Amino acid sequence: MSLAIALHVLSAVIWVGGMFFAYMAMRPAVVEVVEASQRGVLWCQTLSRFFRWVWLAVVLLLVTGYWMTFSMFGGMAGAGWHIHVMQTLGLIMMLLFFHVYFAPFRRLKQAVAEKNPEEGGRRVGQIRKLVGINLIIGIVVVVVGAGGRYL
Repeated sequence: MSLAIALHVLSAVIWVGGMFFAYMAMRPAVVEVVEASQRGVLWCQTLSRFFRWVWLAVVLLLVTGYWMTFSMFGGMAGAGWHIHVMQTLGLIMMLLFFHVYFAPFRRLKQAVAEKNPEEGGRRVGQIRKLVGINLIIGIVVVVVGAGGRYL
């Protein structure tokens, strides 16, 4: 079980921590330093790398989460309220990520390929809003997951 817990927590840290870094540190620095015409290219390259890790995190979170739920609690019926909240919010986060990846991120890559910085900027803005929502949900999941049965 220690392997499942370690992989689960590590996956959450990579995903939520990555969003926190991108939103709270990188985004403001990019606005200050990088010309508007180049921001789409920078975000496209950055998100391409980060999203590979998010895909791995999603898979590991699902596998380890259900592994622990069925091994430790005998299924969802034996799990505490915090496990149900964590699962529900985690699934919402995954759906938001899938939307970002398959819609605005795909359009960002297309805008960068077509050398269209205006459209790239629009897509970066759209992604920023959705990542902000996912970051808030992710912070709640971390609090519930870490404090769970003590809350």
